[in-house]
Amino acid sequence: MSPTRHRNRRHALRRWAPRGAVLAALAVAATGCASNEFTRLGLPEPITEQAERVVTLWQGSWVAAFAVGILVWGLIIWSVIAYRKRSEQLPPQVRYNMPIEALYTVLPIIVVSVLFYFTARDQTYLLETDEPADVYVDVNAFQWSWQFTYEDELDVNGNPVSVAGVPSTSKDELPVLVLPSDSVVHFDLEAPDVIHSFWIPAFAFKLDVIPGHPNEFQVKIKPGVEGDYEGRCAELCGYDHSRMLFTLRVVTPEEYRAWIEEQKANPQELPAVPDLEEEAPAPNPGPATATQDSSDTAATADDAATTAEEEDGQ
Repeated sequence: MSPTRHRNRRHALRRWAPRGAVLAALAVAATGCASNEFTRLGLPEPITEQAERVVTLWQGSWVAAFAVGILVWGLIIWSVIAYRKRSEQLPPQVRYNMPIEALYTVLPIIVVSVLFYFTARDQTYLLETDEPADVYVDVNAFQWSWQFTYEDELDVNGNPVSVAGVPSTSKDELPVLVLPSDSVVHFDLEAPDVIHSFWIPAFAFKLDVIPGHPNEFQVKIKPGVEGDYEGRCAELCGYDHSRMLFTLRVVTPEEYRAWIEEQKANPQELPAVPDLEEEAPAPNPGPATATQDSSDTAATADDAATTAEEEDGQ
């Protein structure tokens, strides 16, 4: 390469580098870097202590992905520039390179092992239920709504305080899960029919609700996060899956206590909810079974006809 061309390239790099830096700064500013929305990388504002751990894992995964991406992109660009065609002469052909091949094998194993370690560590933390809870909620997920039962709170009739809903997209008709802030809440998840998934995006966490296999988890809701949040089923569960919604309402501990006392004094009539103790209905026979039954019946008739003919011949 001639000295003139080399100087021209350095001059172009010095000219475009500041412009690229300005464009990058504008892009960061446009995404709302003044708040922590940009650093959450698309996750909603977490309202539990456990959700903070999920955000940290998410951020670490992005850092690892960017590091690997920069390494790969850098090697590709370097190879394209350093080993571009300069003449018609055939360059030396490299068949094997043991150090590079070892690096390509060892490096992915290290990356995957590190990601696995942090994922397993955080999953164990998220599923811990050893801490005594302030509120215990039984979640009954059914096609296609929710029932929330506060087992430790009995109304004037001696029944646990319970809230249930029907499939709806209107926010005013959705079942409302009321929880206190600055409290530990324990959830027991059950379903009488098919697999559902209990998901509150603000928890940055969801857990499957499986018939015959109760699941549980608990969260510590942070103080000062009072408000309404969306909740939904995150597992395709049938015709009205898209309407299997609910509202999480976080209130102060004082407001929560007042709401519980009101529910105890004035029990609400609940819509029809499938009983968890009911046995699942037996599956209907499929076309193959019906065909087999018809074939067996036909075969029996043929055998009877053959037997009658043999008797007539005798």
